[in-house]
Amino acid sequence: MLTGKNLIDGAWQGSDKTRVSADLDGMAFAQATTAQVDAACNAARRDFRAYASVSRGDRAAFLRTIAEQIDLLGEEITKTGCAESGLPEARLNGERGRTMGQLRMFADLIEKDEHLDVRIDEALPDRAPLPRSDLRLTHRPIGPVVVFGASNFPLAFSTAGGDTASALAAGCPVIVKGHEAHAGTAELVGQAIAKAIEICGMPAGTFQILQGPGRVIGAALVQHPEIRAVGFTGSYGGGRALFDLCHARPLPIPFYGELGSVNPVFLLPHAIEARGAALGAGWAGSLTMGAGQFCTNPGIIVGVRGAHFDKFADATLAALKDAPEQKMLTDGIHDAYQKGVLGLADLMEEISSCGRSDTPRHALPAVFKIDAATWMATPALQHEVFGAAGILVECNDVDQMKAVAEALEGQLTATLQMDDADMDVARELAVVLEEKAGRLLCNGFPTGVEVCSAMMHGGPFPASTDVRATSVGTLAIVRWLRPVSYQDFPAALLHPELQTS
Repeated sequence: MLTGKNLIDGAWQGSDKTRVSADLDGMAFAQATTAQVDAACNAARRDFRAYASVSRGDRAAFLRTIAEQIDLLGEEITKTGCAESGLPEARLNGERGRTMGQLRMFADLIEKDEHLDVRIDEALPDRAPLPRSDLRLTHRPIGPVVVFGASNFPLAFSTAGGDTASALAAGCPVIVKGHEAHAGTAELVGQAIAKAIEICGMPAGTFQILQGPGRVIGAALVQHPEIRAVGFTGSYGGGRALFDLCHARPLPIPFYGELGSVNPVFLLPHAIEARGAALGAGWAGSLTMGAGQFCTNPGIIVGVRGAHFDKFADATLAALKDAPEQKMLTDGIHDAYQKGVLGLADLMEEISSCGRSDTPRHALPAVFKIDAATWMATPALQHEVFGAAGILVECNDVDQMKAVAEALEGQLTATLQMDDADMDVARELAVVLEEKAGRLLCNGFPTGVEVCSAMMHGGPFPASTDVRATSVGTLAIVRWLRPVSYQDFPAALLHPELQTS
C-alpha cells in the first residue's frame, strides 16, 4: 500500500509540501525538504563503510532478496505503473522481469570476483639494482551514490534499475531521486528494497528514496559533500545542468549521464536495392515502438537518393498510415514532442502527419525529409526529439554518406543495413562510426537493449557524459569502483581477493 512518503534512514517520512498525482486518484506524495536530503546523505555516509565491508556473498544474497520482494509486489507494481505511465501491462511485466534479472545478474557477477580486476605483483627482494615491493591491486567502492529515475522506464532504469543494482553490488549505498512521472511505482519498489534490507540485516542507510522537484532536490543531492558519484538518464538540458554542478563542487565527482541520441541508420546501396520495402516497414516498427520513447529510437535514416530510397520511404509511410495514436509518458513529454516536431516542420519537408493527435497526451509518428548538405549545415537537426519522430537524410552518393557519418555527434548506437556486396563501403563507414557511437549494429534496428556482459549502452558526448561507461550490462559496475594498490601489506590486512599469492 502506498504511503506517499520518502524513505530516509530506514523510516518513511512525510513533509509539509506534497504533489498530487492525477494518475493515482489524487494520491499525495511528500516532497523532500533540503533538511531531509541532508539527513539521507549523512545516513548513507555513516553506513558506507559498514555496507562496503559486507561480504560479496551476503551482498549477492541481498540483491536476490530485492528481486524476490519486487516479485511479491508484482501485481501492485504493474497496476500502479500502468496507471502512471500509460504503458501497457505486458510492457510493465516485461520490464519488471528485466529489473529482477539485472539484480540477479549482478549478484552472480560479484560472487565470481572477476569485476575487481585483481592484479598481484609479488615482491622481488633479490632484484638488481633495486628490489621490488609486493604490490596488489583491487577495486573498492567509491562511496554514496545518487541515482536519478528515468521517465521512460518506470522499473528497469529507475528505483531498482541498472544504476541502483550495479551500485549496490559494488558496495555503495544508494539514494534514489524518484521521477515524478511514476512516484507511486518508485515508492513500491522502494518498499521492496526496504523489506530486503530488513530481511538481510543491511544498514539502514544502504538505500533511500526521495521524491521532489529535480531542480531543488536533485541539485541539493549532487552538491552534497557526502555524495561521491551520480547516475542519470534523462534530457540533455537537465543532465548537463547536473553535470556542471558535479564538476563545480569543491570536491568534483563523476557524473554518469545518458543524455540522448538520434541513433542513425545507414542504408547501404545493395541492401536498399534488395530489400528497401522490408527495411521501410522495419524502420517504421522500430520508430513507433513505445511511442518512440526509447533512448535508442532510430531517428535518422541516411541513404542515397533515387528510386530505391523512394521505395524505402513509400514503404515506411505505408506502414505508418494506420499507426495508432499512442499515449505518451507524461503531459510534459507529450508537449515537448509536439513542439519538437513542429520545429522540425519549419526546417524541412514533412512527409507524414507531423505527430498531431486530438486525444490528450497522445501522439502520432512524424517523418521528414531533407538533403544531406542542409542536414549537415543545421546542427539543430542532430538534437533528439523524444518520441516517434524520424528524418530521412538524402545523399547524392556514397561519399556524401561518409560525410554525414563524419559530421555526427556522439551517439548511443549507429546501424549499417548492408549486404555482402556492400562490404567495402561498410568497412569504411565502420571505422568512422566506431568513433561516434557506443554500439554498432548490422542489419537490425537498435530499439531494445540486451542486458548482458557484452552490452555497451553509452557513447561519446552528448549521448553520455563518459565515453568509457555503460549503464547496461555487467561493465556498469566499474562506475562505482575505484582502483587501490596495497604495498607490502600483511596478509591479515588485505581484502580476501588479495590474500592469495
